[in-house]
Amino acid sequence: MKIVIAKNYRNMSRLAADQVIEQIRNKPSSVLGLPTGHTPVELYHDLVLAYQQEIIRFKKIVTFNLDEYAGLESGDKRSYHTYMKTNLFNKIDIQSKNIHILDGATKNVKRECVRFESEISRAGGIDLLILGIGMDDHIGFNEPGSDFKSRTRLVKLAETTREANSKYFGSLKRTPTAALTVGIGTIMEAKKIILLADGKKKAEAIARAVNGKIDPQVPASILQKHPDCTFILDKGAAAKLKS
Repeated sequence: MKIVIAKNYRNMSRLAADQVIEQIRNKPSSVLGLPTGHTPVELYHDLVLAYQQEIIRFKKIVTFNLDEYAGLESGDKRSYHTYMKTNLFNKIDIQSKNIHILDGATKNVKRECVRFESEISRAGGIDLLILGIGMDDHIGFNEPGSDFKSRTRLVKLAETTREANSKYFGSLKRTPTAALTVGIGTIMEAKKIILLADGKKKAEAIARAVNGKIDPQVPASILQKHPDCTFILDKGAAAKLKS
């Protein structure tokens, strides 16, 4: 596990973008695993800028998003489908056939999850996967206690996760209680992983993931076993790491 400490959130995003750009330039048909939420917003901004400056192209890039809220239609303004279109996909030349996001409104969850895993396999696996981390150390929506061998599935969201995301739904009551997410087993099969975290509020989670024992109650701790994993952190998120 490699640790990179950035000056601030902006610098963290830039460093992450540089690694994604390098991946795309080295392999224009790369398969990327992508996150949502606050953390990657500036990363996506930098990737759009690199596209506009003709540094990279996305025409051959294939993407798989980590998760989607259960029960939300793809057109819902709070869905991760909409988030990705707004922050990245509508601003680059990626082909729609190469975009893969779980269908949160599916009537057959098991079939949708099996389909998603099959699509990842058909694409040859994920070359570079970008992760965020929850304050309870969840990655994707794999909450504490998740099996390290888990695959894409429907999960119940922890109350802390729902509280953190309630700002996007107006209240905790309106926030979904479940989501579809790629499993930890799926995450660990990615050839390369970058985890991003910013702010002092993530410091405890980062310290547990990096310095603590590998434990299903600390989902991100399994990344200690990944052969090519880099944590890019701002100073706040890195504040409680052991030197």
